[in-house]
Amino acid sequence: MKPVDPVGQPGEVRLTFSRLADRRPVETVVERDDGVVFAMRGAGGGSDLPHDLVHALVETELGMADGIWGCVADGVVWGSMRHVSGRQPPHAAERSARLKRERAAAIQRAEGVADLVARSARGAQVLPGEAAGLGLPPDRLAAAADALADAGRRWRALPVGETWTLDWRPLVSSRGRPPAPPASRPRGRRRGR
Repeated sequence: MKPVDPVGQPGEVRLTFSRLADRRPVETVVERDDGVVFAMRGAGGGSDLPHDLVHALVETELGMADGIWGCVADGVVWGSMRHVSGRQPPHAAERSARLKRERAAAIQRAEGVADLVARSARGAQVLPGEAAGLGLPPDRLAAAADALADAGRRWRALPVGETWTLDWRPLVSSRGRPPAPPASRPRGRRRGR
């Protein structure tokens, strides 16, 4: 699958999520800035935000460059990812394994943060100690939960078969300046076009 516009910034990852009618595993198209494209299977579907989209939105809102998508941008390939196209760099598997080991604590924290924000966005009780244990100030947690709740409403309004594309970007560009805010937009493109 070719993107409409190429991934534009160093470290950027374009994610395209397809809205399904039911809770079958969601297959997401993941395009890295080096031209490598993967298909990634994940939980979610139907009216629920896909788990990987939750991560992308929460990590973006909280500025988490070392979360799941920062790892993918740096070369991590998760077991749920299948190579579709593009030439992978030499020693890609070794680099991925090394980064997973080095970032294990950050990855575990990203999972905990995404879970906490998702529960908060659904209105579930979050104990003050949970947020503090992850180093999240209450105001940032509330802002991320509000943003995720809004995204959930937009996802549910997206017609079945259409896609939502998000450009995940690192916090700092290769020039040392913050990049433009990430683009997140539902698209009217139907799967298979």
